[in-house]
Amino acid sequence: MTPAQLKRYLLSKPEAFEDYPFGPDAAVYKVADKMFALSFYRADQLNLNLKCNPREAIELRDVFAAVQPGYHMNKRHWNTVILDGSLPRGEIERMIDQSYALVVKGLKKTVRQGLEIRHGKAVLYPAVMSQ
Repeated sequence: MTPAQLKRYLLSKPEAFEDYPFGPDAAVYKVADKMFALSFYRADQLNLNLKCNPREAIELRDVFAAVQPGYHMNKRHWNTVILDGSLPRGEIERMIDQSYALVVKGLKKTVRQGLEIRHGKAVLYPAVMSQ
């Protein structure tokens, strides 16, 4: 997944926007002012921090060498995905979808319900969340 493809996919999530609160080298992707992804370069490699349920976070780290504990994040709830070409695009998109859905589920009830009315639950919470 190229940097342009990554950005396009992240911004395709309903009401997602890009912000740079940590400076020009770290793009933060948010929904309702809550971060669901952070992209940055480390050792000349594009990295992506994504929220994850704690059990799955460990499983993903065990299966994929390119998935590591969240760099500068709560390592229980965040993974860093190294976009080195070793992960299938579909898996990266699935992890993004889950991160986005976890953040939306954690929003204040009125904000979350507004998103659900405007976009529909099926769009906000893909099938991966029902597992």
